[in-house]
Formats: sequence, structure tokens, C-alpha cells
Amino acid sequence: MTEQNSAGGGFRPLTGPVRIFHDFLLISLAVLGAVWSLEIHADLGIIIFKEQFLALIFTIGMVGVFIAIPARKGDGRALAPWYDWLFAAASALVGLYIVFGYPVIRNDLGLLSAERMALGTLAVLLVMEATRRVAGWALLALAGFLIFYAVFADYFPGFLEAPAEDWDRLSIYMYLDGNALFGFPLTVTASMIIAFIIFGRMLYAVNGADILTDFAMAAMGRFRGGPAKVAVLASSFFGTISGSAVANVLMDGPITIPMMRKSGYPGPLAAAIEAVASTGGQIMPPVMGITAFIMAEFLSVPYGDVVLAALLPALLYYIALFAQVDIEAARHNLSGLPRDQLPRMLTAAKRGLVFVIPIAVLIWTLMFERWQPGKSAMAAAIVTVVIGALHPYTRPSFRRLFDELRETGRIILDLMVITAIAGIIIGLLQLTGLAFNVSLLLAEAAGGNLPLLLILTALVCIVLGMGMPSAVIYIVLSVIAAPALVEAGVVEMSAHLFLFYFGMLSMITPPVCLATIAAASVAGTNFWQTGWAGVRLGFVAYIVPFLIVYYPELIFEGTALGIAAVALKSTAGVIILCFFVTGFLCDRLGPVERGLTGVAGAVLLVAPYDTPVGLAVMAAALAVGAGLFVRGRMRAGAASA
Repeated sequence: MTEQNSAGGGFRPLTGPVRIFHDFLLISLAVLGAVWSLEIHADLGIIIFKEQFLALIFTIGMVGVFIAIPARKGDGRALAPWYDWLFAAASALVGLYIVFGYPVIRNDLGLLSAERMALGTLAVLLVMEATRRVAGWALLALAGFLIFYAVFADYFPGFLEAPAEDWDRLSIYMYLDGNALFGFPLTVTASMIIAFIIFGRMLYAVNGADILTDFAMAAMGRFRGGPAKVAVLASSFFGTISGSAVANVLMDGPITIPMMRKSGYPGPLAAAIEAVASTGGQIMPPVMGITAFIMAEFLSVPYGDVVLAALLPALLYYIALFAQVDIEAARHNLSGLPRDQLPRMLTAAKRGLVFVIPIAVLIWTLMFERWQPGKSAMAAAIVTVVIGALHPYTRPSFRRLFDELRETGRIILDLMVITAIAGIIIGLLQLTGLAFNVSLLLAEAAGGNLPLLLILTALVCIVLGMGMPSAVIYIVLSVIAAPALVEAGVVEMSAHLFLFYFGMLSMITPPVCLATIAAASVAGTNFWQTGWAGVRLGFVAYIVPFLIVYYPELIFEGTALGIAAVALKSTAGVIILCFFVTGFLCDRLGPVERGLTGVAGAVLLVAPYDTPVGLAVMAAALAVGAGLFVRGRMRAGAASA
């Protein structure tokens, strides 16, 4: 599920022949995506244009959306009204026109005809209505503004003034051009992401969710604050599979949040831990969210390169979260769970092979064999089912496999709509020149000051992120802001990861933070208390993007010694900052002590590692941190005596 549709709204309770027809559509989406990723059509010598395949996925998806997702939340009718069937038929018309006609269309894409203009107008209106149902008004408003701007750009003032586009040309461009509706966002979804969703659902089919939870419980449950550590570990695993922060919260939260509250964590803190842990799954290799695939396409690099670059920043994110969970457990005197309530580690590890082996296959084929991501994911999915069939506990029934393929289709419906509208947005940004103008404006506003440019870009990311999927935020900002960052001297991978992180932060940054909203609703806690607790727990995600820019070693750009040095000093700095943000180090910190931990942590993060002065400053910061730790231990020991 996307963040939006999983947070609210939902599918109609279809019944009878309509339910059967809709299930057929959902299964077809999954099967077609699998066949395309495995390149079976090429092996059979069948020639299919990419645009024909995308149009077929678009057709099935749009028909499925209008049949299953009501126009208004709370519409409990089991059957779609007549106008939704009309929308579904119109979607089939605009999609099948390309499926069957593309071999002819591609020879005269520049032809302006009344037929194409009408179909283009219809396609855009249908996508916008589907977007409203799936993702709400924010994304729709952005697309609507860009269309309005394209038509009336000559009336805008200053740098926004541009040549206006005639509607006949604009509608055909959005519909048929390879840079718009059927552009690379939809391409990534159809050719890569469907395969990864199938892989994730196959892990669920072999009871992967239960296995991961048992393993996390066996590994962490006995330690202080064990239930929260279980939530962090399990949610990070789940998040890498699902790629959706909200879906992860809604799946894990009903289990982990009550468990944390029962162990003594305050409700808002428990909900925030789940939200932040689930959100981090989007940046945790090897299976990251949709944004990582889009980034690989933007940069024209193998997906494995993005995975490698994201590894150290993701580890810092979870180290900080884990450390704060432990500190909060110490603050509240929370103990772990009794051993007799925990699964046995050996049993959990044996069952975990059904998870470990497919992940190993995925990493090997991606990183070393250099397979296409979709093909690697399908290989991992097949291995998952085969390994799972060897043990009764993990053996999936045919019914379970069918249900998971159907769930794959349900997830694809949302993603297909979002990436379709994202393609239109990108096409309009490029056609109107607005992307270049905004990038130029950011650079001019910063006046050559890189820190100011980074801060402005981060603020734009967070503001744009209110209520929009993080993938779409990244897509928009990669077009309008990444060029300015690269022009300022930022390494291209660092620039895109900077945008990736701040796009993701929309999930936990108030006032519109969908992962936090979902967690607060599960926990029944105050949204604002939960939201600000989430900001504190996820503070590293606000810092790491800046570190990535100034220390490319964090994305494995540099010497082995440099990478190791930056990784170690960043880890130490992050842990010391955790004491600062929680205000606790073995005992409650006073204002001066808390200030010292903040300074020491910040110094470790920013001081250069390759100069004598930098090394001396870092040594002093470590000494301050160690001294405060010893002082806190002594004070806590005296208090307990």
C-alpha cells in the first residue's frame, strides 16, 4: 500500500462476479510484472514495445482503481456506481489505444490530431481523479498547478514567465510523450518495483513476518527495553521489504506498540518508536523503497550502487534510534522480558533461513552478477517459495500464494497511479522550463553559499512533503534542486541521497506526517506528542544528509582509511548526541552537562579527521563524552547505594 491509501480510505467490499473480475485484474498485474521482469517475452522471441507494456499495466490498474476505490471515503457500497464503470471503460479506451496502436503511433508522435487531443485530455483527467482517490488533494493540486502554469505561463511575472503551450499540443505531450505519463516513474514501477513487491509478499507467504518477529524477540527481548528493541529490529526488517512506512506501521504497530506500552514505555513514545523504525525501512538496504529504484534510474547507475551508498547512513539512523530506545529504558527503569516468554534463538535462526537465503540471492545477483533489479527480485521470490516449501512451518498453501499475489496487485494499484501522475509532473517541469528556473533561483538565493543552499533545499523538501509520498517529493526535487546542488560541487550521489532523506522525513515531520499519524491512531495517543517524540528519535535523519554532502566517505567515496575514520567518528558523534537529545546519561543531565554532550557530539560529526587540529579537537570531544559517562555512572551508583 502507499502511505496515503493505507492511512485512510480503502477498497470497496466487492462481492460476486465483480469480486472475481477484480481479483483477476489484480493477479494479472502481478503476473505481467513478473513475466516482464524475467524477460520471458524476449526468450520467446515476442517483440513488445515498452510503451505497450506500460499502457497495458496502466489500463488494468486504472480499471481496477475505479472499480475498487470509491470516490468518497466512507462509501460502503459493495458495487461501484455507474459513473465509476464509465471511468473504468474510459481508462480502458485510452490505455488500449496505445497497447494496440503504438507501433503506428511511434512513427508520427508529433502528429496533432483531434483524436489524440481528446484521448490525451481524457487520460489526464482520469489520472487526476484516480490520484485524488488514492493520494488525496496535495499531489493533485501540484499537478493541477503545473498544467495551469503550462497553459498560462506567459502571464506569470519575473523568472516564472515562459512561453505558453497550446492545449492540443500539451494534452498529446502528457499522454504520448515518453517523458510524461509513460515516463520513467511508471517504467520503474512496472519493470522493477512489481517484482520487489512480489518478493516481499512471498516472504509473507512463507510466514516471514512471524519468523522475523521471533528472531527479533529471541535476540533482543531479554535486554532492558527489550520490547522496543524488538520493534526497532522487526520494523527495520519489515520496512526493507514493504517499502512503505505507513503499511509497515499498520502491520507491526498493533503488535509492537501494545508490547512496548505494557513494558512501561509511555504511549506517545511507543508510537513514535514504531513510526521512526518503520520509516527507516525506506533507506535500509538491501530492499529499499520505491525511491531507491527511481534514484538508480535518474543517476543511470546499477541499483546495487545506490544500496551500497545508502548503507552507512542507514546504519547511523538505526544506531541512533536503538541508542535512544536503550537510554529511555534506563530512564524509566525498564527491564526485558523473562526468558520463558521468548522464542528459542536456535529455532528462530533455523526458520530464518527462509529469509536469509533469498536475501543472499538478491544481494549476489544485484551486486555481483549485475542482473537487472526486477530479475534479481524475481529470482529471490522463486527461491523464497522453494526454500519455504521444504519445511511444514514455512510451506505456503496455494491459497496463500494466491492471496499474496492478489495483495501484490492491490499495492500496485496505488503505486501505478502515483507514478503515472509523477510522470506527468516531471514532463511538465521539463516542458515549461520551470525545473531549470527553480534550480537557478535556489542557486541565486544561496549566493554561492553551500550550507545555505542545503538548508533552503531541505526546507523545500519538507514543505513539499506535507501529505505527499516521499517518492514523488524526491522525483520533483531531483528535477528542480539536484542540478543546483551538483553545480555547487556536491557529488551527484550525495545530492540525490540528500533529497531522498528529506523526502522520507515527510513521514515523521509534523504537521503532516503520515507514519506518525498511523502510529498515533494505533496507539490511541495524542498526535502532537507522538509527532515531536518522533522528530527527536529520528534526529539523525535531519543531520546525516548534510554529513553525506561534506563527507562523501559515508557513501563509500574515498580511501578505505577515510571511510573507516568517518564511519567511526560519525557513530561516536551520533551516540553522544543521543545523550544530548534525551537529556539522560546514566542519570538526568543538568543544563551544563547536556550542553557539553551536544557540543562534543557535534564536534565529532563535523571536525575533519585528516588534520592534526581536527584530530585534537575530536580527541577532546571524546574525552568530554567519556568523562560525563564516568561521572554519570558514579552518580547513579551513589544514588542506588
